[in-house]
Amino acid sequence: MNQKKRMLAGMPYKAWLDGLTEERNENKMRIYRYNQLSPEQKEEQEQLIREILGKCGESIHIEQPFHCDYGYNIEVGNNFYSNYNLTILDVGKVAMGENVMIAPNVSIYTAGHPIHPDSRNSGYEYGIGVTIGNNVWIGGSVVINPGVSIGDNAVIGAGSVVTKNIPANVIAVGNPCKVLRSITEEDRKYYYKDREFDVTDYKDGVLNMNDL
Repeated sequence: MNQKKRMLAGMPYKAWLDGLTEERNENKMRIYRYNQLSPEQKEEQEQLIREILGKCGESIHIEQPFHCDYGYNIEVGNNFYSNYNLTILDVGKVAMGENVMIAPNVSIYTAGHPIHPDSRNSGYEYGIGVTIGNNVWIGGSVVINPGVSIGDNAVIGAGSVVTKNIPANVIAVGNPCKVLRSITEEDRKYYYKDREFDVTDYKDGVLNMNDL
């Protein structure tokens, strides 16, 4: 089994062998081009981000700058939005569902290194996948570590470091990130803490990210 297959299988591997360096360099050039596009070049942005990502749904938008290792290990569903400075180390697969919203400066890490210095100095590393469900909102400056799964409808508070799985339908915050409380139907009428909507069209449906 070559090193790329080992990487994709979540096994220890060496990142400079069997064409992996060349693949990262090719993706760096695509990322460079994407980050240099003008805000007016929306069609070019959409075309290029679809070349970078392994799989993506309809209506996606990733604000520049964006960074990732390979790109082909990232999957996003319909109506995906990420704000500035999203960094994904996609050594392992990163799969995100529909209507996922990501705030600025979020980092998703599938990559890691052995704890023991002798093992770490051998050059072996690993990638363990991350899964993010539907309708998830990830707050600013959140770090998501290898192997984590975040359930549908969850909200991850700003500044959290997610080291363990987060269930569906909860608000989770902190370092390490822990469940604060469940999300209930009562939450629907509020736009911020105890501030209620003064309009009714928030009930009308899902925003199309292409309208932004």
